Amino acid sequence: MQYIHPILHHDAQLIAIHKPSGLLVHRSEIDRRETRFALQEVRDQIGQRVHAIHRLDKGTSGVLLFGLDADSARAVSRQFEAGTVQKRYLAIVRGWPTDEGEINYPLSRQYDDYERQPDTIAPPQEALTRYRTLACITLPHSVDRYPSSRYALVALDPVTGRKHQLRRHLKHIAHPIIGDATYGKGQHNRLFTQLYGSQRLLLACTELSFIHPASGIPVKIVAPLGDDFANLILALGWTLPKF
Repeated sequence: MQYIHPILHHDAQLIAIHKPSGLLVHRSEIDRRETRFALQEVRDQIGQRVHAIHRLDKGTSGVLLFGLDADSARAVSRQFEAGTVQKRYLAIVRGWPTDEGEINYPLSRQYDDYERQPDTIAPPQEALTRYRTLACITLPHSVDRYPSSRYALVALDPVTGRKHQLRRHLKHIAHPIIGDATYGKGQHNRLFTQLYGSQRLLLACTELSFIHPASGIPVKIVAPLGDDFANLILALGWTLPKF
């Protein structure tokens, strides 16, 4: 079976798709049982080899960019490493964060299970995320010791690009992302499954901006939310953000 992914951008050097939640970018020792990978599916979809430029967590949806040749992929990857790529995410989180703010909290380097960890533990890496609260709601459902539950829709701009940065930073300020089985709260995740049938991480990459490796012209790629995320926002009585 061939899977067709919405194409957000396609030129001679690059292709960007809208990755759905639950799809791995490429084969990983972390999920050995998985048989679907975005890298292979995009290759099959366009009939051409593609090169991974960056990663999105399996549960995260949104803009996923590939190079159509190794040099172009390498050039844009260097922009990610240099922190010059602008990224925008949307998330639904527990609680009500302040209207806007910064999370400036260093994060320790995380290694995948198959990676060899160094004998000497490196100091935490600088990590900075800016956020803006777009909407809030109180649901009349008891979780833990509270008679009702608060949630918010937030826009997130990661200035640095550490592994799981947004998920770890939101946990750090006690506003974990709903649907996050690792850094979130199980009671709130289960409530969203019971009320709305949501079984995904409510985090989406909606925007990437970078310099095109061939033309040198700024490129901005935008991904509207998938139906599963968009319908949940509407069910909460919020207005869909404009893209």
